[in-house]
Amino acid sequence: MTTTFSSQPSSPGIDSAYAWMRLGISLLLATIGGVGMWAVVVVLPAVQAEFGVDRAAASMPYTATMVGFAVGNVVVGRAIDRVGYWIPALIASVALGTGFLLASLTTSILQFTLAQGLLIGVGTSAIFGPLIADISHWFNRRRGVAVTAAAAGSYLAGAVWPMAMPYVMQSEGWRFTYGAIGVVCVATMVPLILLLRRGAPRAAAPGSPGSRPVQPISLSPAALQMLLVVAGLGCCVAMSMPQVHIVAYCMDLGYGMARGADMLSIMMVAGVISRLASGFLADRIGGVKTLLIGSVLQGLSLLFYIPFDGLASLYVVSLVFGLSQGGIVPCYAIIVREYMPAREAGQRVGIVIMATIFGMAIGGWMSGWIYDLTGSYAAAFLNGIAWNLLNIAAMVLLLWKARRSAAAMG
Repeated sequence: MTTTFSSQPSSPGIDSAYAWMRLGISLLLATIGGVGMWAVVVVLPAVQAEFGVDRAAASMPYTATMVGFAVGNVVVGRAIDRVGYWIPALIASVALGTGFLLASLTTSILQFTLAQGLLIGVGTSAIFGPLIADISHWFNRRRGVAVTAAAAGSYLAGAVWPMAMPYVMQSEGWRFTYGAIGVVCVATMVPLILLLRRGAPRAAAPGSPGSRPVQPISLSPAALQMLLVVAGLGCCVAMSMPQVHIVAYCMDLGYGMARGADMLSIMMVAGVISRLASGFLADRIGGVKTLLIGSVLQGLSLLFYIPFDGLASLYVVSLVFGLSQGGIVPCYAIIVREYMPAREAGQRVGIVIMATIFGMAIGGWMSGWIYDLTGSYAAAFLNGIAWNLLNIAAMVLLLWKARRSAAAMG
């Protein structure tokens, strides 16, 4: 169902010059703070070697990071619904920087895991689901573009940080690198967050110029929320396989850590392009159709990893994977705003994002476990494809329910 929106802003501040400036600050903030999602992937081989653990155990700090990130998305999301964005985000940014500093001083895999989960994971949460929910309040006409642009910051982080970190690690080691990241996060994120102290504008009343009404769907809010949770879990178990293990996979194939980090960066750069393109597409055809397209393409790209394991082939497949999956997760926030009330955006988006992060956490560990069991990553890629099919099924059901409701409304 296509809806035409007025060219007039629906409320002072919405779609304004300040809204676009706020989006720019949010994008920069997410690019810096997003290091919390990717640093542990880069240091995974070094941490595994130093602490003398197997691949599954070495994957646990990533899993802990994602669990903390997931819980933080809900907690911080609920907080911004009540007190606004900047105070919860300020607390989270300090926790993020502190987590990196403490992680650099750990003496066991357990201590490192706790620092990743309790501080880095929770601290990073403020720059994803809560940030996306906050920016969604500032846009009506270009909400899809704004949401996906804000979400692109985490992928820009995935492009920048994994490319820079190996060079510092080669000369100074992973511990110095982690400490330096902690200092950079606190020194840059706190001033940026203080620029976002203005409260979100009030939403326009239904029917007023520029308003975007909640679209009908033959599902209760609880049922819709649960369906999105299942979809988010499925897509991100699948998504985690290349994102978490590409560096280790390349080392196993003899290509080295730097080549794997380059591929991760390529995924993230392509993911930024995918996210921005998905925003434009979602503004035209809606979040559900856009997400379904991305999910189908992600499943196909995962399949390509199995037969193509040459160095040049892996670069190409990583590019295709990034272009396929980048727009999937932000589309959940767009779907929430399309079918649920704005006053619940922070909490509703947070719950769905929590499911996607649990999917990343479970998938990251599961792929390591399957590798330890089979001695290769082929079965792990097949496992990801199976979970991706679950996401596709959930999205097809949601699309059918939405079309049925639209037809009933005439």
